[in-house]
Amino acid sequence: MKKNSGSNKNKMGFEIEFFEKLVEEKPDFVDVLIPLAEAYTKTGDYGRGLAVDKRLSELRPDDAIVYYNLACSFSLTGKINEAIEALKKAVNLGYDDFDYMNIDQDLLNVRNNNRYKEIFTKWTKQKRG
Repeated sequence: MKKNSGSNKNKMGFEIEFFEKLVEEKPDFVDVLIPLAEAYTKTGDYGRGLAVDKRLSELRPDDAIVYYNLACSFSLTGKINEAIEALKKAVNLGYDDFDYMNIDQDLLNVRNNNRYKEIFTKWTKQKRG
């Protein structure tokens, strides 16, 4: 992950503070929770990003992108089995950008796992045929 410059960190800090205040007032505000999770991840606060992504998966249980992002958060926090399960759910819900999945730096921890490699091969074969 690229290090944030000082001004970018200040901007992200402002955004996080702004989003957190909105979520305090309305805890289920999905349109704010999504950028809040992204902001936490961009600043390296993976634990808080994971907590928000878990909340989003409760609020949007049928959203493939939400589960993909949850998988990324699990991967970034070293929870490989949970990341693989979230990826499986994302794919079952329709996520199919396997090219991106195979280069996404947030999934680096997962891609190094043999279980992921087996599942990824299966997914790409199914997509092709």
